[in-house]
Order: sequence, then structure tokens, then C-alpha cells
Amino acid sequence: PDAFIRPSPSAGTLGGVTWKTRDAIILCEAAGFDTILVETVGVGQSETAVHSIVDFFLLLMLAGAGDELQGIKRGIIEMADAIVITKADGSNKLQAEKAKLLYQNVLTLFPAQSSGWKPAVLTCSTLENSGISELWDLINEYVSFVKKNKYFDERRKQQSVISMNDTIIEYLNNSFSSN
Repeated sequence: PDAFIRPSPSAGTLGGVTWKTRDAIILCEAAGFDTILVETVGVGQSETAVHSIVDFFLLLMLAGAGDELQGIKRGIIEMADAIVITKADGSNKLQAEKAKLLYQNVLTLFPAQSSGWKPAVLTCSTLENSGISELWDLINEYVSFVKKNKYFDERRKQQSVISMNDTIIEYLNNSFSSN
């Protein structure tokens, strides 16, 4: 009863989200929702627009699906504030732990984030109810960290500029296409 879920298909847009996802986030904040989760349609290397509209960027990975090497590519992995290896249960538990170590090592190769935050890698399993509360604690730790060092406010300003630029580009593209 205290949750609002709004599916929004990507309608062919790149970035993992629709053009109006940012507006939906603003509307939910105005309605008093203090936690807003944005699930993408499956973000790839070229689909990272969601990073410009969220305060915390969580990358979910599945161990043993062949994504380990794909995820190492520069781009999406260096945007992540945290990486979670999902389905870390049963026969996949060992693979999940190996993937966790791999990503922890890979993260040391990337330059420091402008927020000053050091991304963490966790494992979780909904079947075993493990790792979820640790993830929530990590997200809260991140929010406290970036609010304390003023990065949160700076990031919100950046998001406003990106939003304005995207709106102008969308308007110009629509105007061009209709003429």
C-alpha cells in the first residue's frame, strides 16, 4: 500500500529508460516518495542514460552468464556506485563469490569517482534472503557520504543541466522530423 509501481516501456529509446522517466521521478519526489527505484530494460555499453537521472547507480550482474568479461569494458562498470552479483545461492554460490572478487579487482583499475565514493561489490540471494539488508545499508551509507561532502547537491545540479540539454535536443529532433 505504500508503494507505487509504474512500468514504462522504453519505446525504442536507448539509455535503458524512456524520455519521460526523469519526469516520473520528479513527480514521485513531489508526491512525497522518499525512495524511488528505476529499473532499466537491460542496460548495455551504449545504454547509460539512466546514470544521469539517478542518485545511486546499482549494477546487477549474474555470475556464470558470461557477463563477467563483458562488464569489465569501460563505460557502465565505472559508473556503478555498487555492483551486486545476484542469485548467489545453491550451486551458483561459488561462482557468485568468484565474480565478486573479479569485480572488486577490476574496480581498482578505474579512476576514483568524482563523488569520492569507492564502489563496493556485494552478493545477494532472494531465495536465501541474504545480502539485501547489506545492500540497503550500503545505499544509505552512500547517501550519507555524498550529502556530507556536498556531492549530492552538485550531482543534482548536473542532472538539471543534462535534463535541459536533453529537452532541447528532443525538441530540435522532433521539430526537424516534423518539417
